[in-house]
Amino acid sequence: MAGYDECHSERISIADGRAGTLLGMSDHPMRERIEQLNKRKEAALHAGSERAVERQHAKGKMLARERIDYLLDPGSFHEVDMLARHQLPADLIDERPYTDGVVTGWGTIDGRKVFVFSQDFTVFGGALGETFASKIHKIMDMALSVGAPVIGLNDGAGARIQEGVVSLASYGGIFYRNVKASGVVPQLSVIMGPCAGGAVYSPAITDFIFMVDQTSHMFITGPDVVKTVTGEEVSLEELGGARSHSTKSGVATFVAPDERTVLDDVRYLLSFLPSNNLEPPPYFTPSDSPDRECPEVIDLMPASSSQPYDMRDVIRAVVDDGDYFEYFPTWAMSLTCGFARLDGHPVGVVGNQPMHLAGVLDIESSEKGARFVRTCDAFNIPLLTFVDVPGFLPGVDQEYGGIIRHGAKLLYAYCEATVPRISVITRKAYGGAYVVMDSKSVGSDLCFAWPSAELAVMGPQGAVEILYRRELQQAADPATRRAELVEDYTERFANPYIAAERGIVDDVINPADTRKKVIAGFDMLRSKREELPKRKHGNIPL
Repeated sequence: MAGYDECHSERISIADGRAGTLLGMSDHPMRERIEQLNKRKEAALHAGSERAVERQHAKGKMLARERIDYLLDPGSFHEVDMLARHQLPADLIDERPYTDGVVTGWGTIDGRKVFVFSQDFTVFGGALGETFASKIHKIMDMALSVGAPVIGLNDGAGARIQEGVVSLASYGGIFYRNVKASGVVPQLSVIMGPCAGGAVYSPAITDFIFMVDQTSHMFITGPDVVKTVTGEEVSLEELGGARSHSTKSGVATFVAPDERTVLDDVRYLLSFLPSNNLEPPPYFTPSDSPDRECPEVIDLMPASSSQPYDMRDVIRAVVDDGDYFEYFPTWAMSLTCGFARLDGHPVGVVGNQPMHLAGVLDIESSEKGARFVRTCDAFNIPLLTFVDVPGFLPGVDQEYGGIIRHGAKLLYAYCEATVPRISVITRKAYGGAYVVMDSKSVGSDLCFAWPSAELAVMGPQGAVEILYRRELQQAADPATRRAELVEDYTERFANPYIAAERGIVDDVINPADTRKKVIAGFDMLRSKREELPKRKHGNIPL
């Protein structure tokens, strides 16, 4: 018992000693250092002045950290370089706020890892300097090394003038990394304020650009410079606003009315994209039956082949839950592109739009389609193409603008794509435009046609004028004879059955079975493997 008492008393003395150590922590040097750290981090959290914060909120804009908090899953953000500051002498910039005007780090969206940088307009107007850029370089390098998307929230005044050529070189480092990461990890640019001069080229290289109506602007040179150099008077909104870039220039992929909606759209887009080029796109258990028929598409088709219909209605009838997230919805509108799901698996959808210019391919729609097809191919997203194309848009402006070269971009993109590809010919499939729209001959894995499909070198009217020109000139009643010849040509050639006989179409299907057929086709193609020839890269006709 004596031994027990000695041991017990020894344990008590040790415990008392630990308690004394803990009680004395208030005087421990580490406590002071932790307090100092907390003060520095608190300063970093409020790097911008109260006046700058008030002005940002007055414009209806969120702060850099508020945007990150809204975008990412709650509590998932891990900041990098929070205490970074510029190293310039005081005679250039006497203020040295922490973060240097950009918040960087990683977090999750729907549980999936992403990297993000958020430019802070309340610190130096979000202008980019060497430290600012090095923070972005660091997270871009991290994202590439671990295979995760990069999201840039842009709200800055361009290069920091005080840092001169160093700031320009720092931009170059971002551009270089954008290109290095292109096709490897998804890159999303969200324009939340001004984005001018050299700053616009990083978003331009990324995969998708989001803009906020009325509060975000992109331009190489501002309205004042434009007026000085060219004499043209133009407002900031007209020159570089979201509506201009989403309808005229083809720069803004998606536009939203406010910042929260645009960040919601970013989260939604990521639900279709894999984290990197080595992963499949994310699968979600579907609520829509893969065996569901879609008889409504039959009623969507007009009685006359010259009447328009909305291809988006056809797409929504076929895909899961009618959910179609359109890409560039207000630019190059003769072609519709977007993301959807079939039996829970993401697909990229391309379709001619008869509601606009009869669904022809022109310069802009060819570029739009080519960009979309290559993006889907880079990130393993299968392609579903709905074909109703009367041809390429004729005209002097189109020829002088390079429709040959631009149309070849879409052709090149389809030929190059190795993801599973299925095409459905709903109506017109004429001439070279039919070949370009993912025909069997350029590598489509499966080609289905509706009974209404018309596969021919050209439309019946034009074909008759060429084939029977002399006969029509000599006919007693040219109009009646022309109508007879058009009817005969339509019956003999403007149908899918000759193509089906030759294997150019894999099957002529009941339109109501379209959903079941394409789901079965993609299920079969899921194990598709195709290797391209070894080369540095192809030479797309840019």
